[in-house]
Amino acid sequence: MAYTLEFEKSAIRALRKLTPPVAEQIEKDIRRLCEQPRPPCCIKLKSNAELWRIRSGSYRVIYQIQDSKLIVLIVDVGHRKDIYN
Repeated sequence: MAYTLEFEKSAIRALRKLTPPVAEQIEKDIRRLCEQPRPPCCIKLKSNAELWRIRSGSYRVIYQIQDSKLIVLIVDVGHRKDIYN
């Protein structure tokens, strides 16, 4: 059962600002979430019970899993020093 990816506008803007090699790696990691939205490397955020996080190098992808609709909603993408602010 594959999940569908959806993106918040802010996440799309953040991906467009990245250099092409970094953006490609992050997009590859995001596509993997379709098959396994809770990979072993993911962490549930303590600040918001609905959000999850995966690492992609020095960058973080914040996302929400909607199991009832089989959707992974990418909320934000950013460098680790900026993403949690």
